[in-house]
Amino acid sequence: MRAPVLLVIAHGSRDPRHAATVHALAGRVRSLRPGLRVETGFLDFNVPSVHGVLESLAAEGVRDVVALPLLLTRAFHAKADIPAVLRDAPARLRIRQADVLGPSPLLLSALERRLYEAGLTPADKSSTGVVLASAGSSDPEAIAVIADIAREWRHTGWCAVRPAFASASLPRTEDAVAELRALGCARVAVAPYVLAPGFLPDRIARGAAGADVRARVLGAAPEVARVLLERYDAARRPALAALGA
Repeated sequence: MRAPVLLVIAHGSRDPRHAATVHALAGRVRSLRPGLRVETGFLDFNVPSVHGVLESLAAEGVRDVVALPLLLTRAFHAKADIPAVLRDAPARLRIRQADVLGPSPLLLSALERRLYEAGLTPADKSSTGVVLASAGSSDPEAIAVIADIAREWRHTGWCAVRPAFASASLPRTEDAVAELRALGCARVAVAPYVLAPGFLPDRIARGAAGADVRARVLGAAPEVARVLLERYDAARRPALAALGA
């Protein structure tokens, strides 16, 4: 049986770095699972659109698609925008919407990878306070998830971990940096919990000006690609079970 196509759904951005990062991540997924067809579609600003990709797949005769939101929390896009787009897909397509990427231990590993790439070492953990800086959301469920991740990450050995948000919620990155300074952490690092560069990640970067270490966005880290495949496999499993595979 042919494996379902993996359709990675990204928000899109006027910033060209965003689409480039999404495509790099899709390429990483392909390298981890040769033979899996991976397509990318965007909700806004970039092409191809999600609707356009779905129309093309249907025209080719594809039947099964796993639609994977390239999102770290279940906020508005995962709950409303993406389901609405998928409902308008060609009727011949059988589409399963996968879960969002977070939370996942692999994403914590990706965050640490980025911090070590920025100059920290595992020996620095106990004396370093980390700002877990996300884009922000008006959805209380999404905000609670970020706070939970910060608490979980703190227990892996960091001096302290504080959540921060670039929009919609408080505190801002610069305020969390100041709080960690006041706590007495020997150094402060900012770890952007975002997938691709753009307007809000740039705001996080500006807020991190007072930190000692500023990590890159998660981007095409191998751990992120592995999460995509985990979500893909989980979404297609019910279909396999129904077929007795």
